[in-house]
Order: sequence, then C-alpha cells, then structure tokens
Amino acid sequence: MTFHAFNRARSVRAIFTLMTIVGACYAQDAKQIVQRAEDAIKGKTSSHSIMEMTITTPDYTRTMKMESWSIGDEKALVNILSPAREAGNRTLKLGNDIWMYLRNTETTIRIPPSMMLQSWNGSDYTYDDMVRGETLAEDYDITIIGSEKIEDVECWELQLIPKPNAPVVWGKIIYWARKEDNLPAQAEYFDEKGKLVRTMMMSDFKVMGGRKIPTVWTMYNSDKTHSTEIEMDKASFDTKIPSSTFSLKELEK
Repeated sequence: MTFHAFNRARSVRAIFTLMTIVGACYAQDAKQIVQRAEDAIKGKTSSHSIMEMTITTPDYTRTMKMESWSIGDEKALVNILSPAREAGNRTLKLGNDIWMYLRNTETTIRIPPSMMLQSWNGSDYTYDDMVRGETLAEDYDITIIGSEKIEDVECWELQLIPKPNAPVVWGKIIYWARKEDNLPAQAEYFDEKGKLVRTMMMSDFKVMGGRKIPTVWTMYNSDKTHSTEIEMDKASFDTKIPSSTFSLKELEK
C-alpha cells in the first residue's frame, strides 16, 4: 500500500468511527428527550391528580371527574368521582395486572392483556393509557427524524419503534417534544400495519404541582369524528403515597 493510499484508508476509518460515535450520541439524546418529557408529566417516583374527562361524539357529550394516583410505572389507581351513576368505579394496575371495580354491582373484573387497547369507559383513551402501561424510553428504539413547530413552538420530531419482545400495543409512535422545556406537545399512534389510529395533542402549558406541564390533553380518533379531552384541575408529583392505596382490598372498599 502506498503512503497516500494508507492515509486515505486511515481517513475513511476515522470518518466511519466518528459517524458511529455521533450516531450513538444522537440516539442517546433522542432517548433522553423522551425520558425527560415522560418524567415531567408523570413524576420520577409518584403522581396524584384530579382531572375532568370530556368525551365528544357526533351523538353526545359526556363528562366525568376523576382522581388518580401512581407510583412509578408499576402501580396506578383511577377513581371516578362523578357523575353519581359512575362514582366509585375504579381501575387498578399492579405490575402487569389490571382490574376494574364496578361499584353498582360490587364486581371486580380482571382486564386481560388482549383488552389493553380497548376503550376505557367509552373514551378515546385505552386501559393502557389510563394506567400508563408503556414505558416509552425503555420499550422503544427512539430516533430524531426532524424538527417542526407545534402551536408555534419548535419541537423535536421523534420516531419510536418497539424493541423486539417489548410488551407494547403500538406498531409505531411519532412523538413531538418541545425544545424549550422538553415537554410533550403531540403524539401519533400507529398500528402494526402502519395505519394511523389516533392523535394526541397537549396544550395549555402552565405550572401545576410545582412544575410546568400540559394541563389539557386531547385525543382524537384517526378521522377526528370524535375526541376525548382531559383537563387537569390539580396535580402533585413525587410525594409519598401509601402502598395500601394500590391493593384489591382498597379497590373494593
């Protein structure tokens, strides 16, 4: 090999190594962006909130008030406060198990994995959404695919593809996170065939529970013929929640 050929080969190797390092850092940054966004809205250890859910369809509008508690990604409880006919109905998550308690019939139903994508109480949110079943930063391979403005705020556009054998329900998620504060702004959910199923928009960003969060979350079906809006009334994060809150005994109390 001549001296010039050797230098060219060394330069090619150096460029390839640099590209590999940059690519790895870029992927790590993409994961960190999503992790920061998820931590901001869920809390690193726990969260408690009171919210109002409004379901809008061409035929009717229905509103529920709810209270929810969560510890990490393993424990969650949602309790319906109103209307009176649904008050006391609860949904509980413990690890990979989910139960629903119906107060009027005093019935506890275990929700099988096959129902995780089913509508929760007739809304555009699923059981998986309401108990936060997926851990985006851990269950998906994440890459930055662009930059776009959402509501006049510059955002990272990220693509999330499920990792092999990850216990997730979506074939792909396109996720937008605001550059200025790392908060989520929008997400599109696709099935395993690549068909858009629904879109979630976050809005009304303000300080609640000592941190800035989107306080209005609106989920639309694919053709936007109906939607479900969640508006946060109160929220607190990383506070102590008794472990007894998350138990079948408490669920049926």
